[in-house]
Amino acid sequence: MPNIDNLDQQILRVLTKDARTPYAEMAKNFGVSPGTIHVRVEKMRQSGIIEGTKVIIDERKLGYDVCCFIGIILKSAKDYEKVIKKLETFAEVVEAYYTTGNYSIFIKVMTHTIAELHSVLATKIQLIDEIQSTETLISMQNPILRDIKP
Repeated sequence: MPNIDNLDQQILRVLTKDARTPYAEMAKNFGVSPGTIHVRVEKMRQSGIIEGTKVIIDERKLGYDVCCFIGIILKSAKDYEKVIKKLETFAEVVEAYYTTGNYSIFIKVMTHTIAELHSVLATKIQLIDEIQSTETLISMQNPILRDIKP
């Protein structure tokens, strides 16, 4: 595990709030030079702590009003990779997790409407031969959504 100090943690906190924050602004706030910030960020990129930057999209403003989670029970554990490859082809599947407990796979699906969700389930997900059964949980709200604090 890479060793990060207090300054690295401060830099990460700022960048997770706004990855476009100028190095000079951080340097001024932390009492160091912009070059120091640059070097620290580059070291964290090279060590894999920082993997990139991302744009955060408001799905609802693009018309995606239905967010749900689907627990998937496989017919056999050996089918995991085959099912994941099939799920990757469905644009509506935005996240997938290999889990312990009741489900082998837990996925997040985004659709515009309940009718579209029904279609995704009936004509895509539930037609995968290696899937024994599914359970769908519709998200009503997402009151907590945050990145890990460095």
